[in-house]
Amino acid sequence: MVYLYAKAVHIIFVVCWMAGLFYIVRLFIYHTEAKSKSAEEYGVLHKQFILMESKLWWIITTPAMYLTIVAALVMLYINPGLLTMGWMHVKLTFVLGLILYHFACQRIMFQLKGESSAWSSTKLRLWNELATVLLFAIVFTVVLKSALNWIFGVLGLLILSISLMMAVKLYKKFRNKSNSNKTLNS
Repeated sequence: MVYLYAKAVHIIFVVCWMAGLFYIVRLFIYHTEAKSKSAEEYGVLHKQFILMESKLWWIITTPAMYLTIVAALVMLYINPGLLTMGWMHVKLTFVLGLILYHFACQRIMFQLKGESSAWSSTKLRLWNELATVLLFAIVFTVVLKSALNWIFGVLGLLILSISLMMAVKLYKKFRNKSNSNKTLNS
């Protein structure tokens, strides 16, 4: 029964962690785009984004990551046989990638706070898609387990990644065109 409680806690905090990771990068994008405002507007927005990013990061995202890991360790302790399964090794590799992504986001947050970030909003949009790709990889690995056909899995992730990158590029093109039309109409 403890295993099922740990599993439920694990799933709940994975959802919270992913929500935090998705939203933090959106905040980074808005924070970066605020640089194009007047110095006065940027000053106000910069302070507000620092506050929002900090609260999201330290109250939701990071605690959710640690609770996700603790619940996973409880499940692995109760059922150590999981560690002998190939799909679990693959999942844990993707999870390690997600943890590295988490700490890379933390670094970006500190850079934005110190006004030393060199990330453009387009690069941040692409960066945001990496979390999506890792989430897909983890979920498909867990659900399909040993039935996963690795060639199709890798091709699927590649196609997903390319599709997401194309969507970001199309969105940028649409946004630039929309902004150009607004400028012309002003």
